[in-house]
Amino acid sequence: MSPQFRTLKFERDGGVARITLDRPDAANGVNQEMAAELARAAAVCDGDPSVRAVLLTATGRFFTAGGDVKEMADHGDRIGVEIKKLADDLHRAASIFTRMNAPLIVAVNGVAAGAGVSIVAAGDLVLAADSATFTMAYTNVGLSPDGSSSYALPRLMGLRRTQEFMFLNRRLSAAEALEWGLVTRVVPAEELAGEATALAQRIAAGPADSHGAIKRLLVQTFANGLETQMELEAREIARSAVGDGREGITAFVEKRAPKFT
Repeated sequence: MSPQFRTLKFERDGGVARITLDRPDAANGVNQEMAAELARAAAVCDGDPSVRAVLLTATGRFFTAGGDVKEMADHGDRIGVEIKKLADDLHRAASIFTRMNAPLIVAVNGVAAGAGVSIVAAGDLVLAADSATFTMAYTNVGLSPDGSSSYALPRLMGLRRTQEFMFLNRRLSAAEALEWGLVTRVVPAEELAGEATALAQRIAAGPADSHGAIKRLLVQTFANGLETQMELEAREIARSAVGDGREGITAFVEKRAPKFT
């Protein structure tokens, strides 16, 4: 049975787990409950080896407007403590999504602001509707970025563009987000759901050992020197060779399509 959530939808279709942000009346704002449920959904996906791809999207016009500012205002004098709690849950979700074996496909259906940009940046493959827009927006309400954006964005788009994005709250169109390296591909809005599902199914049918190795290698690459990274590459290719690589190599020699299970 799929786990139950109140702010998310969680569905399974074969090897694909689909997570849908589902607070459309609140612009899918990330409140305390959603942050905790995102972390729990990520942990469910990470702990289930039959999950070979994760597709994350949202309902309504917004992907997410970011943190739920109305909820923050209700915290009163406890606002610092409560925002730290929310950020911790959001960070746990981002960490699990980044380090789990299954690739994370993010389908951005509308506005992605604040923490929404961080969720986008955690994706391994990101499809954006041509109507989607992206903005940080934190300084508009006197806050600083969270959700791993200060780690991920300089690596994706470079420091100078990240500075402009964060300090000036520049709003990027989908085309600009593609040019800046934030998203993988832009598709017509009416085709987003179908394209994202097809991509997730393609990933799920592929070699899970290879995908997990790619994720581990890329998350470490900026911290390692050349020789360290090459040693990790050698270890990962040897490990995958006795997993999915065995079927892939055999299928190549036998001149047939591989069947990764």
